[in-house]
Amino acid sequence: MTALEDDFTPAQITRSRTRRREVAPLRYTSMLLALAVPAVLGFTLLGAGLVRAAGRVAGGGWVATAALGAVALQLVTFLAALPLSLRAEAVNRRWGLSHRGARLFAADAAKGLGIGATLFAVVSVVLYGLMRWQPDTWWAWAALGAALLVVALSFLLPVVVEPLFNRFTPLPDGELRRALMAMVEASGVPVRDILVSDASRRTSAVNAYVSGIGRTRRVVVWDTTVRQAAPEEVVAVAAHELGHAARRDVLYGTLTGAVGAAAVTCALAAALHWTPLLHAAGVTRAADPRSLALVLALGTVAGVLGGPVYNARSRQVEARADAYALDLTRAPETVVAMQRRLAVLNIADLEPHPLAVAVFATHPPTTARIAHARAWAAAHGLPDPPHLPA
Repeated sequence: MTALEDDFTPAQITRSRTRRREVAPLRYTSMLLALAVPAVLGFTLLGAGLVRAAGRVAGGGWVATAALGAVALQLVTFLAALPLSLRAEAVNRRWGLSHRGARLFAADAAKGLGIGATLFAVVSVVLYGLMRWQPDTWWAWAALGAALLVVALSFLLPVVVEPLFNRFTPLPDGELRRALMAMVEASGVPVRDILVSDASRRTSAVNAYVSGIGRTRRVVVWDTTVRQAAPEEVVAVAAHELGHAARRDVLYGTLTGAVGAAAVTCALAAALHWTPLLHAAGVTRAADPRSLALVLALGTVAGVLGGPVYNARSRQVEARADAYALDLTRAPETVVAMQRRLAVLNIADLEPHPLAVAVFATHPPTTARIAHARAWAAAHGLPDPPHLPA
């Protein structure tokens, strides 16, 4: 038997392979579309024309052009991706991973579009305001603003944005809460609360995460996880999330993101001084709000190029949180059982291609995480977690 066959049944492996064959084309197409649409708008005259037309709706001033141009660009990219989003939703429903009806799907999509368009419009107005106010040093102010925005969002997302999509309630008193709070106390990690999210309104998948910094920090466990996983497995999941809090991964990730946002802003400012690029986009100077489509395109390219680097670091951070959970619980057999359950319930790709890992994966593959737990057990003189019966 292979390592994969030691931990998953032939039916589970076949199911994973079948889903991968169906989902992989959607993922790659979605990624290419997310790059192609901003590129076409930003590196041709189309984007400048769209922004100009949107601005004329409110009189054509620079503020209106910057704000409404951002909304128009966000709407076009949303509509371009909508057919694939609908297809992916249909696939997830067929596999039993999505419970959303048409109304909830539309509500989620509308909220996402509204939040994205509003944020992009505010950023656009501030950016072009800086260009007009400080034509020589706007890039430095913009870089500082980008960094501060990343930090602000890290605080605001858990308390402002997440409640727009899910309800969060404290984990009820009982054996599970007592076990989790005992583990939190043993870890010494300050956590505001352990919350349960009503994820079952949308999915049957299981998950947990930590978000927020300081007083907003909380561990969130999906209600599907509480219902479908054994109590000791929920504890193992929460221990992993405590590992992020103990290592201050959210804080360091936020600071890294802030530095990255500032660096991208500086690189973008340098690109906006390249005359041939401006001409290709249909503008003569960066301070013209019609260059917004070019800004979006350059930012998208930067995101695509930086994605594999971010993912590689994320996988390292997640592996470190796995190690923390093992050190805290000292129960590698439970961690292995939890990884199996997560993979089966979420229909994870059990044999991901290295390219898919580099492009999409923020966590190590399931087999690597199980192998890590087995290696930890061996290193600490504990029995090897049981395999499936032969």
